[in-house]
Amino acid sequence: MREDRIDHPAGDMMKELTRVAPEVRDRLVVRFGAEVLAWCDALPALVGELAARWDLAVVAAGGGGTSRVFRCVKRDTGAWAWLKLTPEPGIARQEAEALRAWDTTPSVVTLLAHDPAVGALLLQDVEPGVPVGQRAWEVAEVAALLRDLRVFAPAPAEHSVLRPLSHRVDVLFDLADRRLTAAAVTDPAALAVLRQARAAALELAADGPAGLVHGDLHPGNVLSGPDAHMVAIDPRPAWGDPDFDAVDWVLDGAADLTVLERRIEELAALIPGQSPHRVLGWCRALAALVAVPRMCAGRDDAQTRFLMALAGG
Repeated sequence: MREDRIDHPAGDMMKELTRVAPEVRDRLVVRFGAEVLAWCDALPALVGELAARWDLAVVAAGGGGTSRVFRCVKRDTGAWAWLKLTPEPGIARQEAEALRAWDTTPSVVTLLAHDPAVGALLLQDVEPGVPVGQRAWEVAEVAALLRDLRVFAPAPAEHSVLRPLSHRVDVLFDLADRRLTAAAVTDPAALAVLRQARAAALELAADGPAGLVHGDLHPGNVLSGPDAHMVAIDPRPAWGDPDFDAVDWVLDGAADLTVLERRIEELAALIPGQSPHRVLGWCRALAALVAVPRMCAGRDDAQTRFLMALAGG
């Protein structure tokens, strides 16, 4: 995308865009610990340095639980791009390796540049870029995305910085434990289900096929790309069972086991190599993780109860 004229933010606006707000700091502390506050303080200067190096004008800011993301204009071409920074450089190294491994598929966002020392990634813009979670999606679309992730993925590399899927599982369950603690959720039954679910997930991660796993492939991390093609962003990659990546799609909105099993069968019929049995196993093991944010928000609806029952079964 090109624009003839870009109004670049002035110095004060740049400082405001790159400042990490208190509520964002709180989320990052839950994820990384109190030491992340020093990174937050240094972030404006780091963004300025990278913007100068990569010839970027920063125009907007956002981010999730592990990073800050800035929408930028490349001054030389007028094209949009995204500057992504994380306080843990290892996360950026892993994402960069996965994006480079998938660089021949249009189903994954393109990596333009990377500074591993400071945890920085420069990513190509995706147009129109609407998160799939904001619209209705079809099973066939998801199947095409998951097929591409399998087909274009390489075998585990000898010098890879990616960890086994069991490590990703432990990270997710550790984060769920911290979220429950922060929300003062102490229900013994819920905590027991979470322990049981972790054990089941680690057992699944210990066997099965070994491929490149996106690791965080929910509808919010997939964008509508050109020609209505789905484009995955924000991988938390690992080496392990690719069936892991199907879980968020078949669990989305499910509150009944029959519905869940039908979705799993429909999806697996379109993806060579996908095992309905293993996808259901992953759903049982990971359902508690989907339920945790709902529990922390005080929700006790039919879907939350179904997710905890599925995990406990």
